[in-house]
Amino acid sequence: MKRRRPYARVKLKPDAVWEQINRRNLSQNELARLTNVSPGYLSQLIGGRRSPSAKVRRRLQSALDTPNFDCLFVLERCDEN
Repeated sequence: MKRRRPYARVKLKPDAVWEQINRRNLSQNELARLTNVSPGYLSQLIGGRRSPSAKVRRRLQSALDTPNFDCLFVLERCDEN
């Protein structure tokens, strides 16, 4: 039987995102507009139900002026079954 390789999924750190949103006096809808994603999708990202693509990660980092990946995101190890 062939072994499957584990992989990592990127997740937003909700507390870090809210801290940056509040620090910049933004609303969630304003951040969605700045990152060119729908408010519903942003809500799913913050809630951990979706993983952001590389493009969305770059937009979030730019909009929140946070160049360090580790400040906003975490890699979650997943095992394929």
